[in-house]
Amino acid sequence: MQDYNSIRTAGTATRSAAVDEGLRAYMNKVYGLMAVGMLVTAGAAWGIAGLALTDVATGFRPMGNGQYLTEFGNLLYNTPLKWVVMFAPLLMVFAFGAALNRLSVQGATTMFYVFAAMMGVSISWIFAVYTSFSIVQTFLVTAIAFAGLSLYGYTTKRDLSGFGTFLMMGVIGLIVASIVNIFLKSSAMQFAISGLGVLIFAGLTAFDTQNIKNTYLQMANSDRDFLGKAAIMGALQLYLDFLNLFMFLLQFMGNRE
Repeated sequence: MQDYNSIRTAGTATRSAAVDEGLRAYMNKVYGLMAVGMLVTAGAAWGIAGLALTDVATGFRPMGNGQYLTEFGNLLYNTPLKWVVMFAPLLMVFAFGAALNRLSVQGATTMFYVFAAMMGVSISWIFAVYTSFSIVQTFLVTAIAFAGLSLYGYTTKRDLSGFGTFLMMGVIGLIVASIVNIFLKSSAMQFAISGLGVLIFAGLTAFDTQNIKNTYLQMANSDRDFLGKAAIMGALQLYLDFLNLFMFLLQFMGNRE
C-alpha cells in the first residue's frame, strides 16, 4: 500500500509540475504579446506625432513648447478625420472579438498588432499636449502599478470573479460619460472620469490576470490552436488595462505643454 501511495503521490506531483510549467509558459506568452503590442503602439504614436508636429511656424495654431501643427497634423486633429481615428480602435476591439474564432493564430496575432498600431495613431495627440518627460514618467508609474496589480491577481487565493460584472459596468459607464464629455467639455466631469478610470482599470488588471490564469488551468488539455488564441485574447485584455490606466493617470500626472 505504501508503494502504491508513493507512486500515486509521485504521479500527482509530476502532473502538478507539468501544469505549473505550462502555466508559466502560457503567461509568459501573454505578457510577451502584450509587451510587443505596447511597443507597436508607442512607435506608432511617436511616429505620427513626428509627422503631425513641427518646430517651424505654420499657418496652423501653435500647440505649445514652440510646436505647430503640420498640414498632416491639422488634417488628423482638426477635421472630421479625428472622429474616425478616435473611434476606430473601439470598433476594432469588437471586430476582433467577433472574428477571433474564424482566424488562425497567426491571423489573430497580426490583427492584434494592427489594432495596437491604430491605437498608437489614436493617442498620438498626447505628444502635442503633454511634455515628453511627463509622458515617460507616467508610463513608468503605470508599469510599476500594473506589475504589482497583475502579480496580485496571479498569486492571490481570493476569488475575484465576483467583481467582473461590476467592473465591466463601470467600463461601459466610463465610455458613455467620456463620449458625453466630448461635447460638454466639463473639466470637473473629466476629473471624475479620470479618477474612476484609474480605480476601475486597476481592478480590471488584477481581475483579468486571475481570469487568464484560471482559463489556462481549466483548458490546459485543449489543443494548441485554442490556447494560442486564448493567449492573444488575454494579451489584448491586459494591453487595454495597461493603456487605459496610463491614459487616466496621465490626466493626473501629465504636465501640459
